[in-house]
Amino acid sequence: MRTLILVAIAGFAAQLVDGSLGMGYGLTSSTLLIFAGLSPAMASASVHLAEVGTTALSGIAHHQFGNVDWHVVRRIAVPGGIGAFLGATLLSSLSTEAARPLASGLLFVLGIYVLLRFLLGKARVQRHGRPGARFLVPLGMLGGFIDATGGGGWGPVTTPTLLADGRLAPNRVIGTVGASEFVVALSASAGFFTSLGGEGVKIEFVSALLAGGLVAAPIAAYLVRHLNARLLGVVVGGFICFTNARVVMSAAGVTGEAFFAAYAVIVTVWGCAITYALLGIFREKSGRTGDR
Repeated sequence: MRTLILVAIAGFAAQLVDGSLGMGYGLTSSTLLIFAGLSPAMASASVHLAEVGTTALSGIAHHQFGNVDWHVVRRIAVPGGIGAFLGATLLSSLSTEAARPLASGLLFVLGIYVLLRFLLGKARVQRHGRPGARFLVPLGMLGGFIDATGGGGWGPVTTPTLLADGRLAPNRVIGTVGASEFVVALSASAGFFTSLGGEGVKIEFVSALLAGGLVAAPIAAYLVRHLNARLLGVVVGGFICFTNARVVMSAAGVTGEAFFAAYAVIVTVWGCAITYALLGIFREKSGRTGDR
């Protein structure tokens, strides 16, 4: 029961993050599930099976609001699904001792990426046309593979890349990535099921994730209107790094004073990043007030 409560809390927190930022469900929930004691394969399998339902609803909603470019979805979803299936198969074949450092290492790197993306993110210049297959196929393969092996990463890999490309409007980027993630989640779930069998996925964990997400959904809708996305992204990115650092340092043989010193550096950098983001938000508000 204690584990199920932790899983429900993970689903709640993940949906808060994803509903407020448009990315981070897999990263946040997988980080918390691994931290709660689940194996990387079990955590990723549970997250992706839960995402099959959430991404299907998300894709339908985005389509109704005209946020999906189906031309791009067709070209990024299929390679994303292939990458996710291969990543799930690889992760399932590794022992827990080998998989845990790999998954935590990927999550740690993605946490840094999320933190920097929101800390240093700038407005993108819109370009004409659509991204082509040469751009979308390798992006989909990479995003899907990282998403399955790291327990998340489709949004943090594909969304910023498509925004930086500039050929899709931001709302079309978010809707297209969300709609294509259904194929990625379904393919990753198939990969885990094929490799792990029925014992690899605990339905009670999936149900708990979904329950937590359903509770958080209306709260996230409220937060996205009132909280600053830049600050929340920095907080979440730092949190992902903080919670995965222990496994990464243990695998690298960092112990004793060096272990605590490394954690002190992580906390200090995280605090400085939050402060920098807060100062940036304050300057933006002051500038808007001064223009009136």
